[in-house]
Amino acid sequence: MDKFDGLLAIARTAYARGDWHAAYRQLSQARALSELETGDLSLLGRAAWWLGQVKESLEVSEDVYHRFQDDGDASDAAMKALHLGLLWFIRGDVVIASGWVSRARGLLQGLPEGPEHGYLLYLDASLALSLEDLRPARETAAKLQDLGRSLRVPALTSFGLVLAGLADLRSGSTVSGFAQLDEAMLPVLAGRLPPEWAGEIYCTVIHACHELADLHRMRAWTDATEQWGEQFVGDVVYAGICRIHRLQLLSIEGGWDAAEHAIEQSGAELVGRNNWVAGEAYYQLGEIRRLRGDSSGAAKAYARARELGTEPQPGESLLLHAAGKNEAAWAGLCAALAGRDRLAGARLLVAGVEIALALGHFDEAERLCTRLEETAAVFATAGFRAWAGQARSAILIAQSQHAEALPVLQAVVHEYRSLHARYDTARAYEQLAQAHLGLGQSSVAAADSATALAIYRELGALPDVRRLDGGRLSGGLPGGLTEREADVLAFTAAGASNKQTAEALFISQKTVGRHLANIFAKIGVSSRTAAAAWAHEHGLQPRR
Repeated sequence: MDKFDGLLAIARTAYARGDWHAAYRQLSQARALSELETGDLSLLGRAAWWLGQVKESLEVSEDVYHRFQDDGDASDAAMKALHLGLLWFIRGDVVIASGWVSRARGLLQGLPEGPEHGYLLYLDASLALSLEDLRPARETAAKLQDLGRSLRVPALTSFGLVLAGLADLRSGSTVSGFAQLDEAMLPVLAGRLPPEWAGEIYCTVIHACHELADLHRMRAWTDATEQWGEQFVGDVVYAGICRIHRLQLLSIEGGWDAAEHAIEQSGAELVGRNNWVAGEAYYQLGEIRRLRGDSSGAAKAYARARELGTEPQPGESLLLHAAGKNEAAWAGLCAALAGRDRLAGARLLVAGVEIALALGHFDEAERLCTRLEETAAVFATAGFRAWAGQARSAILIAQSQHAEALPVLQAVVHEYRSLHARYDTARAYEQLAQAHLGLGQSSVAAADSATALAIYRELGALPDVRRLDGGRLSGGLPGGLTEREADVLAFTAAGASNKQTAEALFISQKTVGRHLANIFAKIGVSSRTAAAAWAHEHGLQPRR
């Protein structure tokens, strides 16, 4: 066996066991020696994609497509076109994905019905779903399950269940919807689907869980996806997607220090590979920064999310609300709600109630709250119930109906605790304090407020600490610094290195550097020495 044949043998074996690094390396070396056959060139393109070499993967895969087409192999050319459609769809480019799907459709016309027709049906319906059109999903689901059974292709049966499950979920039939998604995952877990398509199903299921605020199921499927991905050596795309979902959960649970740097890095790595998930990452980054009082950092993250195709709401409007720009906040939120269906709009409604109340738009607050309560009743997830209760209690407190607000808030606290949602739990305790204070129960109110404040401090939710704490923060900080910036500057002025400051504050060195850059700009200095002098002049001292 000569060197070329030896490299191919090793590469094929490596690809079969999911070792993308070895497969890519050996195939690339073989390609440098001689032209690869079409099947081996296809493996090279797929291995490159798994390693995150997206541009090379797409170029190689297009070459494979044209080879099949030139050879008159319509079936394989159609399947490669669908493969390319999937990759562009995963990247978030629906227009180019649709173009490849159209090519596949043209190639398959007049051919006997085979598995390729099922893949076409699934990708067509998935594209429609991304545009919130449920009709193709419902019509296609039954066809795919019948086709999967008749052709004995488990992937098609799984695709049919995914589409039926998603259609049910979006229609409010969450029990049947999730049951079908769980069933769809069985052949995926058994390794009976091509890995790219299996990974797409995993991501679809996890995204559905996140959209419905079903965090228990989201955690379970994120665990399952991570375990599934362990079989592959060198996977960048799905490992990165799982990392984002894990960091989203960590953010909800309150691990902001660990999540902030990691989610920014992971989001950047996914740009061009999966822009939808990258956009979600930058939105979550904006949320962490907003809640920590880093307004400029939050605005930048939200802007990046929008560039990647993710609407940064309700965070962007809440950022404006925090700055006292309530009219702009309300306009932005209303514009975002106008383009969303009942399910997609649910996440915006709590913020809408808060901003409407701040503006004195009580009728609008009631309208949005009622809409959220109706949505929660239909979809019946813990997250939606908690959001609806939070919105209703805010209205009751604004109407001085404190006794009526108490049982609602107690249920909200229970739901948020069960979801491990730390910041939301603190917000609910703060509302409890308002309700108890309205009833004249000052000692109970003080305990609730202390609980909220302790959680805010633990999280580093500095604007909320500033609002509740009567100490150092009550008078504001010099130079317009945020609390975290003041802490970083105090350690720097005391002679701490970036590494020592990072360890003391449980943040990354990169985050310390970013804070210092913001500090220098705010206080008008250009060196650590000048910043230290400014800090001593304004009495900033390390607090821990």
